[in-house]
Amino acid sequence: MKKFLILLAKSLILLPALATAQSIDFGRGELPVTVPENYSSETPTPLIVLLHGYGSTGAGQDSYLGFSRVADRYGFLFVAPDGGQETSDRRARFWNATDACCDFSGTDNGDSDYIHGIINKMKDGYNVDSNRVYLVGHSNGGFMSYQMAYRHSNDIAAIASLAGASHYETRDAPGNTVHVLQIHGTNDTTIVYDGGEIQGNSYPSAMETVTQWATYNGCSTEGAGRELRDLESSLDGHESEVVLFEIGCDAGGSAELWTIKDGSHVPRVSETFSSQVVEWLYAHPKQ
Repeated sequence: MKKFLILLAKSLILLPALATAQSIDFGRGELPVTVPENYSSETPTPLIVLLHGYGSTGAGQDSYLGFSRVADRYGFLFVAPDGGQETSDRRARFWNATDACCDFSGTDNGDSDYIHGIINKMKDGYNVDSNRVYLVGHSNGGFMSYQMAYRHSNDIAAIASLAGASHYETRDAPGNTVHVLQIHGTNDTTIVYDGGEIQGNSYPSAMETVTQWATYNGCSTEGAGRELRDLESSLDGHESEVVLFEIGCDAGGSAELWTIKDGSHVPRVSETFSSQVVEWLYAHPKQ
């Protein structure tokens, strides 16, 4: 028995370390923070913040997309916060992003400051690489990611939005360039690929969103096609078309659209979806 315990202890020592979840209160209660096993306070480390869709939670969104599960492989810090709750009986969680989405109760909570505070507190507690702070958002979280990129363009290197959209109204360009990636299914009936409105408030199409940010980033609005991608597991082959806007862009800026042909609002993401997004983010640091 003693010999068995010694062998067991030795085998455990040889097992690879896994990402650990620490708990931090960012101002709305404690949240888990995923720290990769290879994290060192001596090394600047990328940070990814995942923003959930309307009615979901940070934990639920990560369970769906699985970014914490690849934190060790790619070596990034990770937080998936919860939005505020509606005052209605439903008490759905949401982000106050644009007129279209999704402060339906008129609470006017300070989500932009809250998320920015998460980034700053992560920088205080960890050696965060300031050139590689990224946001990923689904639906309402995608809307919020665009607003964070606009309002805090000095801090955000790149964002990836799944089934979200940018603002509809005309604005001046933000103070700094930000790389943006829009991922959207053509059969999305919730946030429509071709644009639409929610409770009388309009939001732009997937292509309008990307060309808006291409313009903000000083890019030509002449997009170029790239390789097809496999983003949806229930659709055969490499179903997603890629259009890239990178010609003439100011340093640190570009825009890209991944169109999931026949994809829905909540696509069955492929096994490599999160890895593809992380690799795209890593290829687009702040400059």
